[in-house]
Amino acid sequence: MATENPTVLQGSSQDMKQRNKPVIKGIQTPKKEVIRLDSIRMLDPSRSKLDTHETQRIISVLDEMIVKLELSSLIPCIIDSLDSFADMLGPEITNDLIEHQKLSSEREHLLSSFQEEDSSRAEEQRDCLCLLEQHLKSSVRNILRLLLANPSLCQALKYEVCGRWSSAEAFIKAFREFRNFMHERLLTSPLEEKEKIQFMEDISLRIKKNTETLTALKAELAATIQSRDEKDNVIKDLKNSLQDVANNYKISVLQIRQEGENQQKEELRASQARCARLQEDIQQLRAQLCTLVLEHRESELALRKKKCKVEMEIEKWIQKYDADMGEKQAEYEELYALYSEEKAQVSLLQEKHAVLIQEYSQIEEERRICQKKKERDLEELTTMTLAATRIQAFWRGYLVRLLFKSKRKKKKKGGGKNPNK
Repeated sequence: MATENPTVLQGSSQDMKQRNKPVIKGIQTPKKEVIRLDSIRMLDPSRSKLDTHETQRIISVLDEMIVKLELSSLIPCIIDSLDSFADMLGPEITNDLIEHQKLSSEREHLLSSFQEEDSSRAEEQRDCLCLLEQHLKSSVRNILRLLLANPSLCQALKYEVCGRWSSAEAFIKAFREFRNFMHERLLTSPLEEKEKIQFMEDISLRIKKNTETLTALKAELAATIQSRDEKDNVIKDLKNSLQDVANNYKISVLQIRQEGENQQKEELRASQARCARLQEDIQQLRAQLCTLVLEHRESELALRKKKCKVEMEIEKWIQKYDADMGEKQAEYEELYALYSEEKAQVSLLQEKHAVLIQEYSQIEEERRICQKKKERDLEELTTMTLAATRIQAFWRGYLVRLLFKSKRKKKKKGGGKNPNK
């Protein structure tokens, strides 16, 4: 860890000093409040707001996903009471919900009639099921798009709809917790995350060592108290015996006291030597700590420079992306303007085409009527010509027959006058 907490080490060294004092005075408790405050300060994120576009976009995407999940979980309840929400939703959303209900019913019917015995039929049903699921997804996206386009309607639906399914509520709650977790993680930099992990490992190791030391000191304290009690009992017995035979055993009592004092001095010297060794260890550990702090500060500075360089590159890429998207948007707007103009021209030409088609139809109808009239007139002319020809032929025949009759009559009259000829 680059920055170790010196207060914790000071507290630990004071603990060791208190434990190494004479046993009669007892053991003082460590300053837990200082450790707790340092731990809370280390575990809390150093930032309160997101300072990069990527993190803000991630959180905005998660928030938008929560809104969509809440709205999509209300769709089954709205469909169940569609008649009561029809006026509020409007005809377009109502029609989409009815279509979504039909697709859901078809999917449930297909699932209920799904048979695994016939492999060819099962494959067809799987294809139909995949197609229905695609339509359902498209329907849900369309409904969400229409609902999100009207924020007041979304708020009204959240208050009006009775409730959602428990599974959906649990999923939304879990997703909110995931969003809060992601927000906390995004507020924490990778370096701070590593520092927290290393800090927790150091704390765990320090607690384990302190627990082992405390157990050993407690055992030593119990042995010392037991030896002290045994010595007190011996002293009491000696005092009782001294009361009976004070004159005979004064020298032995003085020797025993001297031995006890010498043993106490030896134990005191041993304890002082142990404290000195521990103090030397603490000084060595502090020196190591300073060395590690300097090393980690250099690595931290290098990492910060690398981080700044990466952030500058990311900012450049974002600016490039924004510029490219601006150019694409301008190109799209130009193409859309051309498309709109051509579409208007096509509409105008279609209108003119419709007018021309109507005029052409009228002209064709007039031509057809004229053609029929011409054909009828031609037929009448042909009929009249044929009739005239026949009348003329009949008239010519009549005239010829009449001429022949007159000639025959003249011949008969001539024969009657001159019979000898």
